[in-house]
Amino acid sequence: MAKKYDGGNLRLVRVLARNPAYTRYHVTYSSGRLTISGIMNVPTTPGPHPALVLNHGYIDPAVYTNGRGLMREQDYLARRGYVVLHTDYRNHAQSTDDPRAELNLRLGYTEDVINAVLALRTSQYVDPERIGLLGRSMGGGITYNVLVAQPGLVKAGVVFAPVSSDTVDNFNRWTRDERPVATAIVRTYGEPARNPTFWRNVSPVNFFGRVTEPVLIHHGTSDSTCPISWSRETLAALKAAGKDATMYTYPGEEHAFGPAWPTSMARTVAFLKQHGV
Repeated sequence: MAKKYDGGNLRLVRVLARNPAYTRYHVTYSSGRLTISGIMNVPTTPGPHPALVLNHGYIDPAVYTNGRGLMREQDYLARRGYVVLHTDYRNHAQSTDDPRAELNLRLGYTEDVINAVLALRTSQYVDPERIGLLGRSMGGGITYNVLVAQPGLVKAGVVFAPVSSDTVDNFNRWTRDERPVATAIVRTYGEPARNPTFWRNVSPVNFFGRVTEPVLIHHGTSDSTCPISWSRETLAALKAAGKDATMYTYPGEEHAFGPAWPTSMARTVAFLKQHGV
């Protein structure tokens, strides 16, 4: 929250693909002292366009490749007139390595997304007043982080099958059994029960009062990766803080979304347009 961000230097490095609807570019931009790679889809229709930063879920950085993770969404949204910037995050694809990323609870990913928005604002193809966020799974948690860290940065946030807005839930579910990462984290910050102040301060749920943007949550009832109860708790916390929050549930849908995906995307575009994105 206290940091100053100066994301910029957005470079369209090369064309990856063209079709009648949009051109797909390999891009880089600055995030503090790091260079972050990604892809950007630019519609062929006249701009400037509304834009979205897409925040992908967890993929092992050792196997991750440029632009991987939200391929359906990248295509769908570009065909509906959005400039789409899918960031690779630090330590992914051609992005600069940050050896402290895991110890810092991947909060650097949040910085990379904030800087992605700032970089997009400088693009000739983008209307800087019409930028939103879309994240799935881990990227949903990053979206929550951005909304609480930098209120007013974007116009709206959409999350699919997001992780918990309480970082302790996520640590216990995925990180606790990951040695030696978990050992280093606990050694540095303490167990959640022994140092609750630290863990509260890295959990976006405790700062929802800062959020100024509408939030849309999509979650399947059969999600075995991120329990739907997490999103119900997040929705309740947002509403308790007096925020504009909506949640759609999808009976039988798992983490990745199958038959209900087209419906969820149509609802997403309607929500974004309703809120000026």
